[in-house]
Amino acid sequence: MGDSIQLLPDHIANQIAAGEVIQRPASAVKELLENSVDAGATEIRLIVADAGKSLIQVADNGKGMSETDARLCFERHATSKISQIDDLFHIQTMGFRGEALASVAAVAQVDLKTRRAADEAGTHIEIENSMVVLQEPCAMAQGTSIAMKNLFFNIPARRNFLKSNAAEMRHIIDEFIRVAMAFPQLFFSLSHNGQNVFHLDKGSLKQRIVQVLGNQYNAKLVPVQEQTDYLNIQGFIGKPEAAKKTRGDQFFFVNNRFIRSAYLHHAVMQAFQDLIPADAFPTYVLFIDLQPDQIDVNVHPTKQEIKFEDEKIVYAFVQAAVKHALAQFSIMPSLEFDIDSGIQQLDAVAKPFTPQQQDAARDSGLFRSFTQQHQAHFIEKQPASGNTAGNTSGMQDWKSLLSSTETESTVSAFDWELPKKKWELAENAGLLQLESQYLIAPLLKGCLLIHQQLAHERVLYERYAAAVAGRQMPSQQTMFPVTIDLSAADSALLTEMLADLQLLGYGIEPFGTNAFIIQGTPADLFQGNEKAAIEALLEQYKHFNTDVKFSRREKLIRSLAAQHAIKRGTALSITEMRQLAEDLLRCATPNITPGGQPTFIEFTSDYLFRLFDAR
Repeated sequence: MGDSIQLLPDHIANQIAAGEVIQRPASAVKELLENSVDAGATEIRLIVADAGKSLIQVADNGKGMSETDARLCFERHATSKISQIDDLFHIQTMGFRGEALASVAAVAQVDLKTRRAADEAGTHIEIENSMVVLQEPCAMAQGTSIAMKNLFFNIPARRNFLKSNAAEMRHIIDEFIRVAMAFPQLFFSLSHNGQNVFHLDKGSLKQRIVQVLGNQYNAKLVPVQEQTDYLNIQGFIGKPEAAKKTRGDQFFFVNNRFIRSAYLHHAVMQAFQDLIPADAFPTYVLFIDLQPDQIDVNVHPTKQEIKFEDEKIVYAFVQAAVKHALAQFSIMPSLEFDIDSGIQQLDAVAKPFTPQQQDAARDSGLFRSFTQQHQAHFIEKQPASGNTAGNTSGMQDWKSLLSSTETESTVSAFDWELPKKKWELAENAGLLQLESQYLIAPLLKGCLLIHQQLAHERVLYERYAAAVAGRQMPSQQTMFPVTIDLSAADSALLTEMLADLQLLGYGIEPFGTNAFIIQGTPADLFQGNEKAAIEALLEQYKHFNTDVKFSRREKLIRSLAAQHAIKRGTALSITEMRQLAEDLLRCATPNITPGGQPTFIEFTSDYLFRLFDAR
């Protein structure tokens, strides 16, 4: 029997590697932009067509390449950034593996033009399927221009897995922003299908943040600056009022490399504790600079996950730096040392502490507990009195009763997988609203305690699901069309949703670069709230967007249902209460929200009888 192991041809090995390095157009954008930064460019231009599926081109004014280097750079593991094993522990460049361009050449048609300052002519190379099909001299300015055409043209299955143009463009914008944010001293531009998306002039970090995230941050940024022997931390954090309900405006850079770190994010969240709501996320752009041998960036193909030699000390420094910045700019709550004049009149302050009172205090068990060693958390047992001596069985009875009640309530409220049952409201029975949040709805036998916001969310979800399935919802034309300006990332997000939003009653059209005009809204949306409703919808959508198991339409209708549901604190009339209860019980799944929360708790007649049965 012959040998079965063989070496793979280079073009097959390159395609396998490309599966890890170039997962989508945004992956190629990241690699090409980082190469331009490493080349010492001061101006970097990104040109994209069809969200990168047809064209991704990066042109820079960097140092360029020689004719030999231009051809060699597409070979696997060919790199100018490391030469020996020790270099892996002192990485100062964005790239170093020598896999990016080889992977690009394996999955796209590549056109490269490059020239060094010392050369009279540049080099033009065309590559297809990892093979050089053309090499010739060319005239061009110093720098490099590399164009990827027809991404995944030779891997149809991979191309079919790409999302819509709007979705892929969002990922491209995310990668562009991460590189542009890390190097505010460089000029960056991005154009898509001939339209300018970003034009970022050189400037300070604060100017770059405002350029990218929006002018609303101009007065909401607090500088962070900490210098230590181990590391340096600098950047900006947003004031508490700038916190949002969704992620997206959080950036960590380690040695100018964007990273993801839930651990360090927790450090920032702890520093903002009690300053923002528990479900909100602060804005921050933080740069951590430390010796390259203190980190390992070679743990993931995207190089966005790194390992620290001592991550606990980095955590402590980040948390301290953010707290210091908040305190320095009088954002942290401060202690009030002024004594109320009324306190001065109290006996404990106005009267002297006599020797007899001092002796009595020293003899007390409380004083001994706090002054003797190892007694700070000791609680002295109190002698049993006649009233409490016989209460052990009574306490057990209460525990038993509570346990029984808890079990009954839990089964009634959350065991939703039981066979469906029919809930019918009692005829002509009035409903009651509690605390402008709950409804009590009488049934034929028992009653329901309904959470009005969650119930309305379920009703809207099923209504919107029917709309995107083909039953288009009615739309009302706005009396005065409203224009809304968005960031580039949010603009790409809204573009992705326009077709489905039309089915849901929205009439929204593009109106210039990153601007839209709202001409119609769902019939149940109050006039005048159009702009706020769209902004809130985008935030809610980004919240659901972190869960990959949902389809785009599922995320959209969940977002709309959560956003348009009546909020707690809303008073309802008798008619509105009954309509909501009837709409809920007509739903296909009335007892839970799309996210799995119970919309109501049922109290049956038998259960109520057991609660109050005196026996």
